[in-house]
Amino acid sequence: MPEQGLPIARLLEEKGLLVTPEQVNANLKATAQSFDLPFGDGNMIYNSRLAQEIGLWAQACGRAHQFHDAAFKAYFVDDRNLADKAVILDLVAQAGLDVVQAEKIINSRSYADAVDRDWATARKLELVAAPTFLMKDQRLVGAKPYQILEKMVAEMVGQVQEGCL
Repeated sequence: MPEQGLPIARLLEEKGLLVTPEQVNANLKATAQSFDLPFGDGNMIYNSRLAQEIGLWAQACGRAHQFHDAAFKAYFVDDRNLADKAVILDLVAQAGLDVVQAEKIINSRSYADAVDRDWATARKLELVAAPTFLMKDQRLVGAKPYQILEKMVAEMVGQVQEGCL
């Protein structure tokens, strides 16, 4: 994905998908609305690699939730480019993290190897969408209501307990 991003229409065309950007946005908006999440009318796809690297640093600093919330809003609500260093530094500030330290992390790409390992694991597990929940041989893909995840966990706990009897 180029740093300047791609129009969703072009990406869909390149992938040979027979769906319009309006249909994609409508589906995403409906899912977001079902979870009471804000969602904008973005028509671009941006490279999130830099945000992933800074997200791991934010996690190490105990501020992952704050950073990821800011990144979600920036991307999905405000259609901001997560490949843009200035955007990432703004999100770092919103998350209450040290902007000077973040710039050093970005410039040195200190978390690049960790993101590479995460991507390798995702490929090995054949993960194609986020979120994906894996438990034993079950896979739950995409945003789902809490009750569905709870049911999956309960089923796994039940299987474990049955195996112990």
